[in-house]
Amino acid sequence: MVSHFRPAFVMIVVMTIITGIAYPLAMTGIAGAIFPDQAAGSLISRGGKTVGSSLIGQNFTTPNYFHPRPSATTADPADASKTVPAPYNAANSSGSNLGPTSKALVDRVRDDVAKLRAENPNLPVPGDLVTSSASGLDPHISPQAAAFQIPQVAKARHLSEDAVAALVSANTEAPLLGLLGENRVNVLMLNLALDAASK
Repeated sequence: MVSHFRPAFVMIVVMTIITGIAYPLAMTGIAGAIFPDQAAGSLISRGGKTVGSSLIGQNFTTPNYFHPRPSATTADPADASKTVPAPYNAANSSGSNLGPTSKALVDRVRDDVAKLRAENPNLPVPGDLVTSSASGLDPHISPQAAAFQIPQVAKARHLSEDAVAALVSANTEAPLLGLLGENRVNVLMLNLALDAASK
């Protein structure tokens, strides 16, 4: 009887060591050697200080910065068992789970659209400025969403709209390999470029 269990037990131990320890460590080491920035979280530093990651959005709210799309993350960073609005909390990647018939979602979107129309009544409000991404952490907005915010940011920064539009254009990323995805603007990178141009 024991002779039947011994091969199964040995196989479990061997496969656990190979697939659960050796393989993950090897892949982590290879990824760190080939893609060191990405393996470290794609962190962005300015002046020796880490200011964020190019993969996770940040909640810019003042008029002198471009705003990201809304974030749906709601876990309290101090206590994960509590639910509070915590925009771009990377420990709680999630969508809102509110459907198109949700009164709370409809009311929030309506309020957001009204605020944005008051800021720029000349353009239609881009959908990504009033809807959250599936992860709640998306650092990108569409070029249209960035263009919508140019007048407000230019006014707050005392810059010409053409200068701010040039920054948006310079920070617009093309689809991966020219095929995957759409043109997009990383809000953190754009705001850092805006800070550099405003000095």
